[in-house]
Amino acid sequence: MIIRKLRMDKGFSQEQLAGMAGVSTRTLQRIERGANASPETLKCLAAVLETDFTILKKEQTMPTENATVLPELQPDEREAMEYVRDIKAFYTHAIQYGVVMVGLTILNIVTSPGYFWAIWPALGWGIGLAAHGLSVFEIINFFGNDWEKRQIERRLDQKRPNI
Repeated sequence: MIIRKLRMDKGFSQEQLAGMAGVSTRTLQRIERGANASPETLKCLAAVLETDFTILKKEQTMPTENATVLPELQPDEREAMEYVRDIKAFYTHAIQYGVVMVGLTILNIVTSPGYFWAIWPALGWGIGLAAHGLSVFEIINFFGNDWEKRQIERRLDQKRPNI
């Protein structure tokens, strides 16, 4: 993820960085999502990004359980990137909903024009989409501000040995 941060700091698009480093855009996308890269690729990226190869190599060797972990970022940068990722996920969800509902509506009109059954999946999925949007845009905070922190502390307390 440090490659993505450095790329964004330099103002490069993925296509620009990939072209300058001599790698494919798809390869760069995979690396930014946490896939391992060869040392040669990392050296090319480090040269273009004007950073030390060892920083990029270190990130590749760091064990992470979750690909969404953003190492070496400031807390506000990490929060902003996670927020943007959540918004992107919501918009993707909304587009999928729209495409599927259009398809179901067409199918409904073709197969049984006398009964509009497509309303039921539209309502069910629509409720889920609305809840997703309310959560992402923090209009309604379903779990409260400190819910996640309390849950983590509770889980850690359960794992700690009682002395």
